[in-house]
Amino acid sequence: MADKKTITIAIMDAPYESGRSTTTLRLIDLAAKRGYNINVFAYEGAVLQPFAAQKPHPNAVHGRDVEQENHFIPKDAIAALMREAEKNGGKIDWVNCGLCVDERGATEVVAGVRRGSPADFWKMVLESDNALVIPTR
Repeated sequence: MADKKTITIAIMDAPYESGRSTTTLRLIDLAAKRGYNINVFAYEGAVLQPFAAQKPHPNAVHGRDVEQENHFIPKDAIAALMREAEKNGGKIDWVNCGLCVDERGATEVVAGVRRGSPADFWKMVLESDNALVIPTR
C-alpha cells in the first residue's frame, strides 16, 4: 500500500531505568494500533528491552507474590506490540545494536527481534516518513 506510514524510533534506555522506555513503548503501541510500519533501533541499554530471560518476580518488601505483583515485563510487551501491529496491517522491525548486545550479553531475545548495526538505523531513517530519537540522559 503506497500510503502506508513508516516511523523509525531509536531508543537507548534499559528497561526499568526511566520513564523514557515506557513512553517509547506507548508510542510504538499507538503506531501499531494505527497500522503503521514501525522500525525500532535499540542502542546501548535498550537492547535489554526484548531480552528473553526477563521474568516476573514477587515483591517481598510489599508482601506480594508473583501474581499479586503483576510485574510489567518489557519483552512480553514487545511481543504483544508485534502482534498488535500485524493485526492492524503493519509490522515492527526491531533491531538491536549488535555491539551493544555483545557488551551486555543480551543475545537471547523475543521472536522478531534481529541483530544489526547503526547502519540499519541510517537505512531505516532514510526509508521512513518520520524518525524519533529517544535519548538517554
